[in-house]
Amino acid sequence: MTGREPAPRVVDLTVRDAELQELMDDPTCDPRTLDRTFRRFAVVNALVSGWRAAWRTHVVPALPPSGRARVLDLGCGGGDLARSLVRWAGSDGFSIEVVGVDPDDRAITAATRTATRGVSFRQASSGDLVAAGERFDVVVSNHVLHHLDDTARSAFLADSEQLATGRSLHSDIRRSRQAYRAYALASPLVSAGTFVRVDGLRSIRRSFTVPELQAVLPAGWRAERAAPHRVLAVRDA
Repeated sequence: MTGREPAPRVVDLTVRDAELQELMDDPTCDPRTLDRTFRRFAVVNALVSGWRAAWRTHVVPALPPSGRARVLDLGCGGGDLARSLVRWAGSDGFSIEVVGVDPDDRAITAATRTATRGVSFRQASSGDLVAAGERFDVVVSNHVLHHLDDTARSAFLADSEQLATGRSLHSDIRRSRQAYRAYALASPLVSAGTFVRVDGLRSIRRSFTVPELQAVLPAGWRAERAAPHRVLAVRDA
């Protein structure tokens, strides 16, 4: 299995394709390609995730007045968001501890390869943390919601409510023709030897529009449009 893109074809983006499987979600996928993919996420997310803006507009206002906080990154993958949050906090005068968790041991292996002060990683699910009685000021995730079926998404959001004493903020791709076209054109620049191109395009096809996400969010949650091509699920405790 490789990350090569199949021959171009017409893709219907008017409906969400929740049946697609991303290559990296296959437990039998090539481990070397997967490891390179986790490493490349740091570049891809820096370019397209919009988290620098989300930090300022949605995380900072939710931090305690002391500026000291405990933040949870659910489904942390290779850990690039957790490390970025600590770096941005330091540059903006805040002191935060970020705990990144992922149920996939392959992700935690990749995440723990780089040590960063203020960041720790564990192999765990959101349900594991709820069962352990953990609590965090802010709970975040990046590119998790589109991976989950209806049952798993409901459980994930319910766990997030239990874990966050302040705000839950889950960021994902906002599906559109423009997002698909832009990613198809730009991703070859960073995707060699990884699943980044194929899985990125499949992620867009699996992702939500703002109305679609709002329709499946529980009471108390809101879906927001953000740039570039982002949708946010937000809840304040």
